[in-house]
Amino acid sequence: MCKNAELIKMLKEVGCIKFGDFVLSSGKRSDYYIDIKKATTNPKVLKLVGEMIADRIKDENVKVAGVELGSVPIATAVSIISQKPLLIVRKKAKDYGTKNKIEGELNKGDRVVIVEDVTTTGGSVLKAVKEIRENGGIVDRVFVVVDRMEGARENLKKEGVELIPLVSVKELRENL
Repeated sequence: MCKNAELIKMLKEVGCIKFGDFVLSSGKRSDYYIDIKKATTNPKVLKLVGEMIADRIKDENVKVAGVELGSVPIATAVSIISQKPLLIVRKKAKDYGTKNKIEGELNKGDRVVIVEDVTTTGGSVLKAVKEIRENGGIVDRVFVVVDRMEGARENLKKEGVELIPLVSVKELRENL
């Protein structure tokens, strides 16, 4: 079984697809919800996701960034498997200590790939792209576990960033 099919099977098995009436982080309403935390807190799924992304960046000189909170486990798995440095992008700066918005070492000119759990419009990950760019990093790709196919690809493309989904919601629905 290819890794993509294996991931779809695992996402179904852990019950991360829910049907009902949901409000998404983008503010949109939806008749389904991807409860990706059910997947990213499962060690077998997390390992597979980490391997799938790490395989695609193994020969590159990049750092791996995750946005708090949802994509930090994914970024950590990718970092460990690929042996690439990890960055964590906070949604807002701490109001104590160093007050950093980016944790980890980001230097001017560093190439960074961002990982995300689910994208709808891409708003959250676009904020992380901008934060990394404002701090000297170069971002041109975002890997996402599930793309809901509701504008994230197009919105990221406008900013010169390619969205690379491991699975699309279309693929998930076709395999329910």
